[in-house]
Amino acid sequence: MFARREMMDTNVVPAEPGYSANIVAGGYMSCSAQADMPRLLSAPIACATLLFAMSVPLDAQTVKLGDEVSVSGSIRIRSYSWDWFGSADGDYTYPAAIVRAGVSQSRPSLEWLVEFGLPVMVSLPSTAVAAAPQGQLGLGGSYFAANSNAVNNAGFFLKQGYVRFTGIGGVPGQSIKVGRMEFNDGSEVSPKNATLAALKRERISQRLLGTFGFSDVGRSVDAAQYVLSTKTMNVTALAGRPTQGVFQVDGWGQLNINMFYGALTGQTGDDQRAGEWRVFALGYDDYRNGVIKTDNRAAAARAADNGNIAIMTYGGHILQFAETPAGSVDALVWGALQTGKWGALSQRAAAYALEGGWQPAAMARIRPWFRAGYDFGSGDGNAADTRHGTFFQILPTPRIYARLPFFNLMNMRDAFGEAILRPRKDLTFRTDVHALHLAAANDLWYSGGGAFQPRTFGYTGRPSSGQSSLATLVDVSGDYAYNPRVTIGGYFGDAVGHAVAQSIYPTGTHIRFAYAELLVRF
Repeated sequence: MFARREMMDTNVVPAEPGYSANIVAGGYMSCSAQADMPRLLSAPIACATLLFAMSVPLDAQTVKLGDEVSVSGSIRIRSYSWDWFGSADGDYTYPAAIVRAGVSQSRPSLEWLVEFGLPVMVSLPSTAVAAAPQGQLGLGGSYFAANSNAVNNAGFFLKQGYVRFTGIGGVPGQSIKVGRMEFNDGSEVSPKNATLAALKRERISQRLLGTFGFSDVGRSVDAAQYVLSTKTMNVTALAGRPTQGVFQVDGWGQLNINMFYGALTGQTGDDQRAGEWRVFALGYDDYRNGVIKTDNRAAAARAADNGNIAIMTYGGHILQFAETPAGSVDALVWGALQTGKWGALSQRAAAYALEGGWQPAAMARIRPWFRAGYDFGSGDGNAADTRHGTFFQILPTPRIYARLPFFNLMNMRDAFGEAILRPRKDLTFRTDVHALHLAAANDLWYSGGGAFQPRTFGYTGRPSSGQSSLATLVDVSGDYAYNPRVTIGGYFGDAVGHAVAQSIYPTGTHIRFAYAELLVRF
């Protein structure tokens, strides 16, 4: 159900979960119909974009400047609707868009790209930020708070700007890239096996480092990246700083955060029994001044702790795929351990994911994929000791794993089931059910996706009231590719709050979130 790709994969759900493009019903959209659904799409912009895309022949060549320089980009338009636990201030709809445009050149030993981003959001809710502990009532409140409490916002900034030297030292698979770039951990290699490739995009990549591409701004890194790749092995190393962005429309600046990442990835097996493994290390040093950490200590203790966060995360994953007479099966194991310091505290935390899937051969007409799994991120059971035990998710794209984004992997137990149906190569449906519990009842209910402003921590925490049951989430989505350039879609999720949520929001029991999307690539 994800877009920004050159062609549809006929065997697995489409690529790039950071750019979600889903459909709830129907699939076709006409400009005449837009006037009847003002809460779903910004009609004039959406129609103009769609008509432009449909007017370009599908076999049209890439736009060129001279003989070697190419022009490319995308326009993504969404309309969002939130209903946050029945609150009048949390019931709102707003449209947003992001335009990306760039120029690039590829030569035998040199590549470069310059790409700009232009996010626009209008009619943000001005009342969707409540006093603690309720906080921001959905992402509309997050955008409003991050942009100086303005209801209409637009920005223009350098999204990517890098040079990549290939074939270093005469080795074909060796390269160095320097500049502003996008980076997703776990995406260093795309397996030839389609199922493994889909698992990497949707269940491995961006758990700890991601572009946050679901947001209307996104995240980049100013970095240097080294890659050495062979037929069965890949070494990737990256050092840099994340940029501002995500909810803030100004994405020019970088943050006072240093990060270092290194991974070794290997491929095993053949088409019938394929596999992949990866080991990685991730260093994170946040030395922003005046930023109060979000954890379960008392406010006075947190305000007095001016120490930096210096954490090392070590982990890896194993993917396995096998063809059987009953259909293909897959298994996923991912895990990470953390050490270091959390300001004045020592950091000792862990997280893991165990998942499995089955694609039955007997249902070839709709090509279903049934999956189930359990994700765990440790919490801190004692706010008075000298150890911080909450797993810190660094700089992820949380919406891939929390499609209704009111939780993440911090202090979380997530048991889920999932069904994906692919009745046509251009049409995919998906539904998930999640049972969500806090890992430690004495810790907080965390949400967010990491640092994005100089003086905003990046994660929020709400009290648990000594409870652990958070919510049950059920959602549905789909994706229809009108053609290789145009994707139309939508999503709807409904979370029923349990003891943790009800102690904070006593007047309502549900979070409901929906959006409709038009994505055009050129």
